[in-house]
Amino acid sequence: MIPVQMNPMATQGLTEMYRQQRAMMEQARDIQQAAKTGQVESPQAAQGAGAVQGAGFGEVLNQFVGEVNQKQLDSTQAVNDLLAGKEVPLHQAMIAMQEAGVAFQLMVEVRNKLLEGYQELMRMQI
Repeated sequence: MIPVQMNPMATQGLTEMYRQQRAMMEQARDIQQAAKTGQVESPQAAQGAGAVQGAGFGEVLNQFVGEVNQKQLDSTQAVNDLLAGKEVPLHQAMIAMQEAGVAFQLMVEVRNKLLEGYQELMRMQI
């Protein structure tokens, strides 16, 4: 049996997604720490290294959903090409499917956290 090797170019997207996720986690940790101590930073200082400068929250979410959608479309195209008998290696189609699955799971978790935050805000008394 031939061992399956990961294609460095295919895993680059996963590495970038993981880096962005870590940057968001560090930014959330910094914001929580600032909230506990009462220190408030300027909006530019509060943005992490992975954040897009000048982009609004809605724009960042829209871009994130667009990237997840593109991964889903790429995965579907790879599977369709594989089924049509085109020269698409099986491992590349599987990697595309896994990338799309992980991206979708991350998007669902981000949505869940945003919903929890919104519900927490709604429960606050004025």
